[in-house]
Amino acid sequence: MKTVVNLTQQSVIGEIESVLDTYPYHPYQQAFAIPDLRQELIVFVLNRIPSFYSVISDRHISLAETEQESLLNYQLPRKPLEQQLHLQNLIHQGICSILQEKSDWISHHLCETVQIACEPSHWFG
Repeated sequence: MKTVVNLTQQSVIGEIESVLDTYPYHPYQQAFAIPDLRQELIVFVLNRIPSFYSVISDRHISLAETEQESLLNYQLPRKPLEQQLHLQNLIHQGICSILQEKSDWISHHLCETVQIACEPSHWFG
């Protein structure tokens, strides 16, 4: 038995992590730590690049999930510099686009999170 695996998504997720690490924590990393926004960024990028697939035999399917991820990362084709720069550029565009489009929602959501964490405790009277 064989399974077809989309290698593009794993590659994009890894590159998004790397690119977001270059941004300040607030508001960029903090905003894209929200699962819905992270997924929107992944979809933004995936919709603008071709997908690559690989076939994995049933022997690999029985591996633990972390071993499968390592196997997928190992099997990803090496990208020429031009392709990697294009992918990084798409990620930067996606970050800007999503932040502009959802700025009010993000601002409200992040302010709520900060206010809750900064409220004084009633335990100390």
